[in-house]
Amino acid sequence: MNKSIRKDITIRPETHKDYKDIVSLVLRSFKEGTPYSDGTDIIALIEEIRDSKYYIPQLSFVAELNDKIVGHFLFSHFPLSPTKEGGHKDKAESEIVMLAPVAVHADYFKMGIGTAMLTQGIEKVKKLAYRGITVEGDFNFYNRVGFETSSKYGIYPTSGYPMEEPRCMMCQETFPGSLAEIDGYVVYDMYYNA
Repeated sequence: MNKSIRKDITIRPETHKDYKDIVSLVLRSFKEGTPYSDGTDIIALIEEIRDSKYYIPQLSFVAELNDKIVGHFLFSHFPLSPTKEGGHKDKAESEIVMLAPVAVHADYFKMGIGTAMLTQGIEKVKKLAYRGITVEGDFNFYNRVGFETSSKYGIYPTSGYPMEEPRCMMCQETFPGSLAEIDGYVVYDMYYNA
């Protein structure tokens, strides 16, 4: 974390009134910011998470700047699998959260919004006593907010790009040693749209 973090970004839990703004923000963010998605699959994933037992309403956030929604991200329960083939460890279901998806409004790319909003969100996760956070994505970005390659902690990818580039599967302890007795595989078999 080299640069100072913006102090003018606030986060709050999303509400039903925010959903329309979230949809348009996510669609533009992924369509204009990634080569792999037009955002429709991401919207489907958000809706699937909201409808699942893994949803944590108080950890599904919008980020605001001058009363305008400029970001959206959520943390959900994420049980690790004991094998690459799937199946879930019940214990870890309540101890680990997954950060996904993350979107910044396309008009605000490269302005420090993502770092500011995630820094605040991670602090909220830590206060709720979860033991760890997993994320899959660009390690150049997520390393800036405290994530490290997950294999360092015995947590391994099973599909997608992290199989080719393991640094793209990351996790973060919420306190020193919090992941010491947790290990397993990241299998997205509970979600159709993951």
